[in-house]
Amino acid sequence: MLCDRQLTALRNRFKREAHSLLQEEEDEEESGGELGEMGREEQKDTPLPRINRHSVFWILASVCVTYCVDFVYVVLHSDDVKRRWLSVGVALLAVCLCLSAFCVVYLEWFRGVRRYEEEYPAVVPLTVAAFTAASFSVNVALWPVWKLLTPLVLSTQCMGLVMLLTLLG
Repeated sequence: MLCDRQLTALRNRFKREAHSLLQEEEDEEESGGELGEMGREEQKDTPLPRINRHSVFWILASVCVTYCVDFVYVVLHSDDVKRRWLSVGVALLAVCLCLSAFCVVYLEWFRGVRRYEEEYPAVVPLTVAAFTAASFSVNVALWPVWKLLTPLVLSTQCMGLVMLLTLLG
């Protein structure tokens, strides 16, 4: 362990370094003024390209997983699927999609609200809770089919769908 003298020296060193960093920021703000802040805002607002390696990878992985595990046929026709859990999961996914559509389509596009989480603070936690419960339910429903691969299959499907939606909108 460090003794009291070493702790005091370490604390003083961090105070000096923090003070010098704060002083440098103040000097930059004084010299750059509004131009420096505008450059930062423009850099934050610059959109990333929609098509990139990351999104292409997840979309292709989702397509491959769908084909390899025969996802659609298994979900629709397999006797091993627990239908009640699947119904609950699909209903919760519908709730999640409705809440997301409310935020994006109605609030952002029609009303022009950019920070909907400030105006409607309960929407984001409700959407996250609905999605978490839906993913749990669908995992339970499909567990008899793919066992330990179920979370991997479903998370790949989810990421592929998210990346596809980002490309579209």
